[in-house]
Amino acid sequence: MDYSKAGIILNTGKYPECVKFYGEVVGLETLYEIDRPGEKLTCFDLGGVYLMVEPGGISSPIVKTTSQCPTKFRFNVADVEAVCADLETKGVELEIRQHPWGTVAEFSDPDGNRCALRSDEGFGAA
Repeated sequence: MDYSKAGIILNTGKYPECVKFYGEVVGLETLYEIDRPGEKLTCFDLGGVYLMVEPGGISSPIVKTTSQCPTKFRFNVADVEAVCADLETKGVELEIRQHPWGTVAEFSDPDGNRCALRSDEGFGAA
């Protein structure tokens, strides 16, 4: 297959909250927005691929299970603890876990979709 760009479409029950979360809280760059009759979406740069947030999903007041949300957005960062401290000031609740292969911090977006940070150190090792 020859393609020019890859992306993920996230349908959400809490569209405005998720747009704010991925743009302002996580800090993804907005590529473009569409808001016209029958079509509403916001497209973010997700490390060279796109994350397109659209209405139409089902939200959960708590983090979704892997059965409800089999995909997890993982963001590799140089310093998990520093990024956690920043996200906590923005109201994000995180659970940090140390593993032999690195540090992760689990959290969710306003829709209950699973997200995580992962330390760059040791990436590729299991």
